[in-house]
Amino acid sequence: MGSGNEEAPDGGLNNSPPSPSSSHAWKPRIVIPTLLAGVAGAGAGLISKHRKTLGLANVCASYATNFAIVTGCYCGAREFVTATRKTGPDDILNSAVAGFGTGALLGRLQGGQLGAVRYSVIFAVVGTTADFAILKLKDALRERTKTIYQDIENLERSGTWLKLPEWFPIRVLDEEALAAKRAEEEQFLEQRARIRSLREEES
Repeated sequence: MGSGNEEAPDGGLNNSPPSPSSSHAWKPRIVIPTLLAGVAGAGAGLISKHRKTLGLANVCASYATNFAIVTGCYCGAREFVTATRKTGPDDILNSAVAGFGTGALLGRLQGGQLGAVRYSVIFAVVGTTADFAILKLKDALRERTKTIYQDIENLERSGTWLKLPEWFPIRVLDEEALAAKRAEEEQFLEQRARIRSLREEES
């Protein structure tokens, strides 16, 4: 069932560990960014200045296709470098190498040698920066989630998880409490009237 213990030809068990690419679930790291890039490309086509001359549908489809192709090539190259170097998916050097190679290949097809040099640098910088930012966001989100769970556990242990306010439940005042409350209200009204009369005298 997909475990590392596979049956060898001689009938024994092969206890060799799985390859880094399979153990880190490389497919979602290619498919999901490619789909997101396609959606982003379609959104960029909506605000493109060419949508009036070429048609909105054609521009959105072209942008979505280009974004998806570039992202798919980059992510595929990154996973290939990761499997070749036998490192984890969090190694930023894999992003730099993949960006350089992808930019060189696509730049060569797009603009010759000059395009290869230019796009290789751009892809390496952009890809590495994006992967580094995503790693930092994942770490921050993981720490934040851990903190929230710890706070919830502390509240549950201290018994203040569902602490009700002091006025709950609402109590019906008896005659003595009502009389005291009315006296306080009358006293407050008298003080406010006294302050108002003093202000009028001063003016």
